[in-house]
Amino acid sequence: MKAAPTTDAPLRIAMWSGPRNISTAMMRAFENREDCTVVDEPFYAHYLAQTGLDHPGRDEITKLGETDWRRVVGLLTGAVPKQRSVFYQKHMTHHMLPTIHHGWFDQVNHVFLIRDPRQVLISYLRSRPNATADDIGVLQQADLYDEIAAAFGAPPVIDADEFLQRPETHLRALCAQLGIPFTTRMLQWPAGSRDTDGIWAPYWYDAVLRSTGFEPWRERDLRGADAHGTVIDACMPAYERLRERRIRP
Repeated sequence: MKAAPTTDAPLRIAMWSGPRNISTAMMRAFENREDCTVVDEPFYAHYLAQTGLDHPGRDEITKLGETDWRRVVGLLTGAVPKQRSVFYQKHMTHHMLPTIHHGWFDQVNHVFLIRDPRQVLISYLRSRPNATADDIGVLQQADLYDEIAAAFGAPPVIDADEFLQRPETHLRALCAQLGIPFTTRMLQWPAGSRDTDGIWAPYWYDAVLRSTGFEPWRERDLRGADAHGTVIDACMPAYERLRERRIRP
């Protein structure tokens, strides 16, 4: 993992997740810090423009979002909005198409947020009727992890299921690794939308918009994933390998 920046440079956090994780709640937690500003899935418009995939709100996202990945990288590495000392960047790993260069990776601190692919798939299918292994980002997550670990050292990995059992403990451990103080503001936030939410929020963020903190942990019924064995079989080895590297506070 990269070392924390000096006091005169902002801490840029690239949180690499797949869809239907606790990624938006994690973004809320960081945004509720007084020293932090956030950006929500900045490569999404580029991803949709390049792939032509039919996602909810696609036309609006590609019309109003930034579709040039080079300009997105400029946003991520340039002046931090509101001049905050922490810049939290919520990324979906499947948005990182092969045409996007990774030369900016040395300017951010990387963290990986993983979730059991069976849970991801069950949740994902509520908003889209079909899914492939590429749609849920686990394979891309494993590839990015290997690249980043080789270049900068092993980045922190957070398993969402374990995180929800002890959010404060995990956040304290993560903040310590990032070199920033933990604050209890990360555990609770006001319900409702934010100006920083992506255009796609009405299609995907119902639960988060109602939330005031991380959802309580509960055991999930995974039987709904049984009909999608091909996707699960493709993703589970990558997930299990990443899970072996998770934070265990």
